[in-house]
Amino acid sequence: MIRIVTDSTCDLPQDWFQTYNLHVVPINIHFGQEAYLEGQTIDPPSFYRKVAAGSEFPKTSQPSVGQFTTAYRQVAKPGDQILSIHVTGKLSGTVRSAEMAREELKGEMDIQVFDSLCGSAAMGYMCVEAAQMAGEGKSMAEIIRRLEEIRSRIHIFLTVENLEYAKRSGRVGALGAALASFLNVKPIIVLEDGVLEAKERVRTWRKAVDRMVEMMGEAVGSSAPVNLAVIHAEAHDEAQKLAEDSRKLFNAQTFFVSDLATSIAVQLGPGTVGLVGYQI
Repeated sequence: MIRIVTDSTCDLPQDWFQTYNLHVVPINIHFGQEAYLEGQTIDPPSFYRKVAAGSEFPKTSQPSVGQFTTAYRQVAKPGDQILSIHVTGKLSGTVRSAEMAREELKGEMDIQVFDSLCGSAAMGYMCVEAAQMAGEGKSMAEIIRRLEEIRSRIHIFLTVENLEYAKRSGRVGALGAALASFLNVKPIIVLEDGVLEAKERVRTWRKAVDRMVEMMGEAVGSSAPVNLAVIHAEAHDEAQKLAEDSRKLFNAQTFFVSDLATSIAVQLGPGTVGLVGYQI
């Protein structure tokens, strides 16, 4: 059997993790000297309360090699294979930790590590399709070919409420945060080849959300079947409006709204809203 392992940047409705038997290795979240395991020792409400308190700016670190070896040994039974799907290696060391754990366990178990070159709901859909294919008896090679196909089709568009988080994290290229703050504009952030880039700036939040929908339409069309998701960081009303607009405009075969992983919200801040999709 092929077991699917991912990390906690994977965004899906909570019950889907059980439905598709996805095993999650947590990202480490730090507030000063305090360290937490995402989804295990800190949940989103606790995270945002600590952010609102403002005593320490949060940071993240990838799971250790030891965390991965422990997870792999817990997941695999004799004769199993493991497919480990992770957040873009261009913004996180998580893939590297998984690869080092694979080398450490070489000869003990068969592990394949896949760099999603994305994260969040896009990686969530990859994990779901991988689990479905594994359940149908598809081979590891067949599943990886499909993941490569999805990876080449993924589109992620984001806008943020507060530029300070992206500015501090340094994870968004071409942001021009100081200039953007001065002009009181909202950036449209796009994930391209595993890297976040600020591509456009618009004057208001509403225009930013409308532009994200336009850009998704330009990328996937309005009639082609797509898998689609809306993600958000403590922006429930805005996410719901974006979801309503998207449902009307796209031929979504599967659709969900999900909280943005707190380990990603660390980089972009509360108030972030995003649209994720790919042609099936």
